[in-house]
Amino acid sequence: MESELVLHEGGCHCGKIKWRVKASRRVVAWSCNCTDCSMRGNVHFIVPSSDFELLDDSKDFITTYTFGTHTAKHTFCKVCGITSFYTPRSNPDGVSDHVEIRTYDGLNWEKSHKETGIASFSNES
Repeated sequence: MESELVLHEGGCHCGKIKWRVKASRRVVAWSCNCTDCSMRGNVHFIVPSSDFELLDDSKDFITTYTFGTHTAKHTFCKVCGITSFYTPRSNPDGVSDHVEIRTYDGLNWEKSHKETGIASFSNES
């Protein structure tokens, strides 16, 4: 069922920041062209902040950057510098989470199918 909520987990590169979020199995990702998102190539999905949970001592490793209206809260890991979530200006009552985009070379289907492991994504655990 598309509206069924499942847990998605994420975090920063070094693992100091970890989070989980309840969201639909099928999420909508937004590609933003503001100066910050454009520089970082940010693609994200937005959830209500009540569905977002920082895990363990993650809060201790977060630092925040704001600019302009200071509505958006760009969070970074103090150790590795990665942004894995932030509070977007468009949705200050929500949290935006990083979405991993993987490339599939459909023009070279056989090679890409073998190298990417895409077939495993439809396997039930």
